[in-house]
Amino acid sequence: MTLKTPNPPASESFMDATAAVDRLQELYDQATDFLTHAFSEAVENGVSDTVHYRAFYPEIRLKITSYTPVDSRLSFGHVSAPGTYASTVTRPDLFRHYLIQQIRLLIRNHGQPVEIGVSATPIPVHFAVVGREDVTVPQEGTAGFVLRDVFDVPDLSTTNDDIVNGTHEVADGDTGPLALFTAQRVDYSLARLAHYTATDPEHFQNHVLFTNYQFYVSEFEAYAREQLADPASGYTAFVSTGNHEITTPDGEIPETSKMPQMPTYHLKRDDGHGITLVNIGVGPSNAKTATDHIAVLRPHAWLMVGHCAGLRNTQALGDFVLAHAYLREDHVLDDDLPVWTPIPALAEIQVALEEAVADVTALKGYDLKRIMRTGTVATIDNRNWELRDQSGPVKRLSQSRAVALDMESATIAANGYRFRVPYGTLLCVSDKPLHGELKLPGMASDFYRTQVARHLQIGIKAMEGLRGMPLERLHSRKLRSFDETAFL
Repeated sequence: MTLKTPNPPASESFMDATAAVDRLQELYDQATDFLTHAFSEAVENGVSDTVHYRAFYPEIRLKITSYTPVDSRLSFGHVSAPGTYASTVTRPDLFRHYLIQQIRLLIRNHGQPVEIGVSATPIPVHFAVVGREDVTVPQEGTAGFVLRDVFDVPDLSTTNDDIVNGTHEVADGDTGPLALFTAQRVDYSLARLAHYTATDPEHFQNHVLFTNYQFYVSEFEAYAREQLADPASGYTAFVSTGNHEITTPDGEIPETSKMPQMPTYHLKRDDGHGITLVNIGVGPSNAKTATDHIAVLRPHAWLMVGHCAGLRNTQALGDFVLAHAYLREDHVLDDDLPVWTPIPALAEIQVALEEAVADVTALKGYDLKRIMRTGTVATIDNRNWELRDQSGPVKRLSQSRAVALDMESATIAANGYRFRVPYGTLLCVSDKPLHGELKLPGMASDFYRTQVARHLQIGIKAMEGLRGMPLERLHSRKLRSFDETAFL
């Protein structure tokens, strides 16, 4: 077998973060251009079974020889012990600002250069050609040659969450990870995001709202058009499913004939600090799927603004619930995050949400209790839990002191905890099944309709408040384990 590879420049050390990322981009472009050209040639003209084309992801490498203390106020931007650390990198164009930010912190905190070169991890041809409209990878058996004999394909055995889950072990003398995700894991999620949301990863913003209610999509678009009409808003574009983008308040968005599983919309700012809204639909599996993949984009916060069942007789339809604890009975994360792991409320998020509720409703202090309850939110995986023997679930919910029940919030919070993404939950009571108010047509009151209209505004205002918070305050040590990666 003849192995054909590109001829990249030798590894080089950099004390300038921007120059380091420029080199990452150069190496990545060379590798993907090589694979794309080779694949196009193979499809068009055929290829010998004795030739294998291979190119490698670029990598960042850092060598530290001293225990010299670094700025302990930061929970990221440094490694904890001497050694060699490295991470493969994909899509430097997409992650340019993030990479410059993280590399600059490493250089500043340790006073050592980073080494930029080629890794030993092959780039799967599927990921190399993604985004190139003139090139697609056919299914196995339709290319005229055995694909995996000639090119590298995705390898799920090395595409996992061991680093994030804290199960990755580094033997003495081995290279430790710099980042939570490997390049293949990132590429896998970027492809899944485009599939599930029908929007490209480039459009995702740093602040993500999740909902399980289609009404919020219309409200979000209306808000986006208002912001685009205001030159001082800072928002520059609105992107709908199918990557339809408008930059003016009267821009036309064509109807989508086939909606994706998780319709996603982006109110963009030039600095990436806009807001993305994802309608994840119903259920913890959807919530896990969405957050599993959005996490690789390293958002600064995500919030759940969905509907829930109120469990207390004193609640009314349309009341808000600010989660300060989560009862996890969703089960979809049990293998990744043990159920005994506490999922704490994050003070910064809680304050931002409460202030947003007060601002939108014009209620403050004790008066807020008229419409908002703070307490435990239980998340389950059985939508028709009401049909079971009530002595079991009702007693358990009462013992947990839960005030609301839904199917997504604890999953989103737990995955936020797992992926080190600040999280929070503000729900709107849509039914009270324990008190005879089931989610049926005609049950909604005027108060409920008013509160639903306010709900999205509260989530947006909370995100806009968090936008101005310094990263070191938002990404605190509360979400970091004993021996963390240097990168956020």
